[in-house]
Amino acid sequence: MIPPFARAAAGPRLSRRGLGVTLGALVLGASLPRRMARAEGATPPPPGTRVSAFLEIHPDGRFRLLSPFVEGGQGIATTMAQIMGEELDVDPARFEVECAPPGLDYAVVDGMRMTGGSSSTRSSYAIMRRLGATARDMLVRAAATRWKVRPEQLVTENGQVLHRGSGRRLTYAALAGEAMALPPAESVRLRDPKTFRYIGKPFARLDMRDKSTGRAAYSIDTRVDGMLQAAVQHAPRIGAEAGDFLNEAEVRAMPGVHSIHRLKDAVAVVADSWWRARRAVETLKVDWKPGQGGLPEDFSSAGMLAALRAERGTGAVAEEKGDAEAALRGAAKMIEAEYDAPYLSHAQLEPPSALARFNADGTLELWLPNQMPELFQGAAAQVAGLRPEQVKLHSPMLGGFFGRHFLYDFANPFQQAIQLAKAVGRPVKVIWSREEEFARDAVRPMGFTRFRAGLDANGMPVALHVAVVGEGPIGRYFGAAMGNPPVDPSMVEGIVERPYAIPNRRIDCVKHPQPAVIAFWRSVGHSMNEFFYESFLDEIAAAGGKDPFALRMELLKDSPRQRDLLRAVGDLSGGWKRGPYEAEGGKRARGVALASAFNTEVATIAEVSIAEGEVQVHEVWVAIDPGSVVNPAIITNQVQSAVALGLSSSLLEEVVYEKGAPQARNFDAYPILNRTRMPRVHVRIVESGAPMGGIGEPGLPGVPPAVANAVAALTGQRVRSLPLSKTRFGAV
Repeated sequence: MIPPFARAAAGPRLSRRGLGVTLGALVLGASLPRRMARAEGATPPPPGTRVSAFLEIHPDGRFRLLSPFVEGGQGIATTMAQIMGEELDVDPARFEVECAPPGLDYAVVDGMRMTGGSSSTRSSYAIMRRLGATARDMLVRAAATRWKVRPEQLVTENGQVLHRGSGRRLTYAALAGEAMALPPAESVRLRDPKTFRYIGKPFARLDMRDKSTGRAAYSIDTRVDGMLQAAVQHAPRIGAEAGDFLNEAEVRAMPGVHSIHRLKDAVAVVADSWWRARRAVETLKVDWKPGQGGLPEDFSSAGMLAALRAERGTGAVAEEKGDAEAALRGAAKMIEAEYDAPYLSHAQLEPPSALARFNADGTLELWLPNQMPELFQGAAAQVAGLRPEQVKLHSPMLGGFFGRHFLYDFANPFQQAIQLAKAVGRPVKVIWSREEEFARDAVRPMGFTRFRAGLDANGMPVALHVAVVGEGPIGRYFGAAMGNPPVDPSMVEGIVERPYAIPNRRIDCVKHPQPAVIAFWRSVGHSMNEFFYESFLDEIAAAGGKDPFALRMELLKDSPRQRDLLRAVGDLSGGWKRGPYEAEGGKRARGVALASAFNTEVATIAEVSIAEGEVQVHEVWVAIDPGSVVNPAIITNQVQSAVALGLSSSLLEEVVYEKGAPQARNFDAYPILNRTRMPRVHVRIVESGAPMGGIGEPGLPGVPPAVANAVAALTGQRVRSLPLSKTRFGAV
């Protein structure tokens, strides 16, 4: 699901777009469109059409690519270099890729700019190809003019233009100035996919060496001259306010302390080093007052789940086919079940940080991990009392992703950094300790879903009624802008539009607000909804006396893409077998699940055993069909990553609120999957030729149900509430 964040308006396409040169770099359209706009009254070119915003070719032969997307470990910098390099005819390894600054040019995701929703490559694939081909065409025409030959007599080769008839060649850098004088072509020929050299190949990650050698720079690594550092102590719960400081003199006298500050929902100590700031702020004794708003003092996870269970409203229909109620009444057998999933933290390994500096010209410079530069630029401007164009935002490489770096209340330190820099008159970097991160992370919503299914005399499902109860992040943050539609898509994704041929079905979206600060989390609603749906489908199979794999194959009779993928994962696993069966170390069993997320289809099989009452996952097989592929190695890496997070969430993770606050404040109380519990992951990529889908998130949703279904096959216990660590299993 791609949330409708701040959408950027795009003007009409210009009839001619020019070229410009800055500091010897080829900059297509940097200056001429502005001159044309003044002369012709034209509007700026639409996003994704001004090549200068994306590409620089420097005199020393360096190629600098300004990406619309933030690199956070998903490999998007490498993917962008592959796509651009394919059409520009430059080896992707020659590119230096950086996240572009805020600007309309980069609003390439349905008229907005974001890194999320598994949308980066599929939303920009055609754009980046066209930009590369446009730049190559202009360079060829520049060389043709210099040599007084026809452009069709020239070819290119890894950053050079060649005239084969005479053996002459020129580098792209040598042609930059002449290319700038030429108008871009209205249309350019793209390379035949049959001749691709980089797209579709497992090209090595551009950032791997820097990450391996410690040269990669994250927000937490940034430094500027004259910088002070700050640590914070948040209120015990959101909404409380700082009263008196009970030992202020003691803290001010601590080594390196510069000043103490009250902030919204927190206090901060500014010092000459972060460690000194942290020691001081943790020493500071604060008389916290109840305050207004925030989380109720009696809010708890248990109370929230009870409220969702008690909700019996009918809500709004998210999907309907046939007459589910009539079919349920006439069914030979009916089964019911309720499923729930907990609040989850993002639990990223890089703690949140932000560095703010006010410059002598009145501008604000901000270094900030984020997934939407323009959105944060606007928010920072409001905090600082400036216009957005007065805020220069740097978007460093992220040390964690998964929806953590969107704009949530109380969940980001950049406002604190701005306020502190303004207060002390010097640059200030704020870093949250691990405890403060866990205290204020926005969480995945709690999920609760109620199922009823009717079976015919042959054990086949003829009716399905589902009620999805709760709240989703799209409704929370963008419902008003969308006109408050009755169905929140982030609540029901993974439940609606399933490919199974169940003739009568109805899905209801029952909204019930949650006081917690909820967030987008890797694969959003899919992260829990496929667990609910695919687990219940196994319950349907059991009630009808069917094998769960065979039942899925039969229900997919009208969905050949998903049927082929299910067959592929069965083959990948060496042939489907449910179990229990004897294996090394004892009995094991397997579970299967399908997921349809972000225009990508995924089939997953997991193999489990039970050891000392806990679930052990030994093997996970994943067949993924994203339609088409840019870098298969990155797809494999992303699936492996998604499996790890899917296992961690299904086996271990849970945010528990009591008395208005999360109880876990570090990884000792919020365990995540460790290396010893990571199974072997086998991936098969299937290219069906369907429109390109997403990659970063689709591999996750099938993991929890595949594991839970395997556990049920092995133990006979059907777990309907995550994480599985809440359930102790007997010997098998």
